[in-house]
Formats: sequence, structure tokens, C-alpha cells
Amino acid sequence: MAKSPKVSANPAPAGLVVHISGLLPALSPAEQRVARLVVADPADAARRTITDLATAAETSEATVIRFCRSVGMDGYPQLRLRLAAEAARRVEPPDTRVVGGDIPPGADLAQIIATIAFSDARAVEDTADQLDPAVCERVVDAIVGADRIDIYGAGASGLVASDFQQKLHRIGRAACCFPDVHTALTSAALLGRGDVAVGISHTGTTSEVIEVLGQARSGGATTVVLTNFPRSPVTEVADHVLTTAARETTYRSGATASRLTQLTVVDCLFVGVALRNRPRTRKALEATDEAVRSHRVDSRRRRV
Repeated sequence: MAKSPKVSANPAPAGLVVHISGLLPALSPAEQRVARLVVADPADAARRTITDLATAAETSEATVIRFCRSVGMDGYPQLRLRLAAEAARRVEPPDTRVVGGDIPPGADLAQIIATIAFSDARAVEDTADQLDPAVCERVVDAIVGADRIDIYGAGASGLVASDFQQKLHRIGRAACCFPDVHTALTSAALLGRGDVAVGISHTGTTSEVIEVLGQARSGGATTVVLTNFPRSPVTEVADHVLTTAARETTYRSGATASRLTQLTVVDCLFVGVALRNRPRTRKALEATDEAVRSHRVDSRRRRV
């Protein structure tokens, strides 16, 4: 059996807050209180002394130091410098009523639209900033060389899994998607070397996805995980880990910003696969487009 992937503790140069958000579930409760203060207001955290931050988080200075090391920092001075630099780069929302990405009670539709648009755009940008091109390249290599590709997801992630399957199928890749855990397990049990299993789980704790990927991996298939949390349980059954950077809020838990960021990564992988063999891709797209053309209404037709 292949070894579990090594998830780097060192954040990308421009993504410390995103990195901390992704690691938050893996931190101790006391470290999580520090993390939430840092993520909520990086500029304010950067101005605080270690004593001030520990007091605000209702913990000790030793815990703050442990938190720094848990997120890849040598110590508190480095954390403050990185937070200050990132706070200086953060883009403020164009609408002054958009605060923190959450939607307050009583918000009108104009405020809802502005908040969602800003939060979604930031989530996609943050995902692109922290996405590792080298890991994406290895995943594309695996998919291009695969005899068979199975894609798994539950709930909103299942919709993304279905989208990825449809995209790959359109360019002639043998891909299947199984929303039911029983059919997913029976399919995974038949995967072996040369096959690829892709699991999508925002939280990284979806038991069905973990179980199915474990089954696929035990047979020798290459396993790929797309999750928002790089130290979540699902990464333990993955050969390759891809991460998103979505922050869900009160009314948008698990099914909105996370879905958009997952689709962004899926699109990157799809285009990477498609470009490996342009003639084959072009021919497949032309054939599939022709097959459904008769089911499109002619835009030149007018109602009488």
C-alpha cells in the first residue's frame, strides 16, 4: 500500500490566513481560539504582543507559541511579520456593508448580492493562490494514463464529482461517478493498478468518501482527494491531496463557496488533461457537440 501523502506545514508566501483556516480543525481547542482571532482580523493580530493575543484567546503564551509551530512558523515574531504583510495585501470589499463575508440578520438583497459576490470571488482567488501546480501535474499525469477513473462525492461534493465525470467523459476518458455508497464500494473493489479514484469532500470527514477511497487504494489504484482541510481524515487514504480555500458562513455552510472552489480545481484538472492530447480532445468535443446539436433551439427562431 502506498504511503500517506506528506502535507507541508509551510504556507505559500501569500496565503498564511488561508493556510491557517485549512489547518484549524486539526489544532487543539486552545490553538483554535488563537487561530480564529488571527483569521478574523490578521492586521489586529499582527499589532498585538504575544501576551495580548494569549489573553484575547483566553489561553497561555506557550499555547500561542505551539500554535505558531503548528502552522509552520518558527515563532511569534515571524507570525506577526507574515500577518502584517498579508494584511497589507488584503483587498477590501467594494461595498462598505460587506463585513467579514457573513450575512447579518435583516440584510437586504443588495447587501446579500454584494456579500456573496465578494466572498465567492475571494474564495476562488485564494484557492488559486494556494493550489500546488506540481500536485496538479501529478494528478493530471495519473488521469491521462489511467485505464479507468472513478469519482466519488456526497451531497454538494457529489454534484462536483458528477460535473468532473461529465467533463472527462466528453473528451473520451473512461470516467464514472457513483453517488450511492454501495455501488461506489463495489466499483472501488474492482479498481487496481493503472486506475484512478478521485474523492471530493469539503470537510475531509465524509465517511463514505473515506471508505470508498480506502477500498480503491487497497487494490492498488492511485487515489486523489480534493478537500478544504489538508490534515483531515480523508487525506490519510490519498496519494495526492488537492486543497480548496473556501470559508463557509452562517447561511452558506458546505454547499456554496466550497462548491465553487471545488469546481475551479476540477476545471484546472480537466483543461490540463484536455491539453495533453489536443487532436483527440478536439475530435471528441466536436463529436459530442454534433450529437446534441439537434436538441438545441435555433436562436434565429422567433415567437409569433
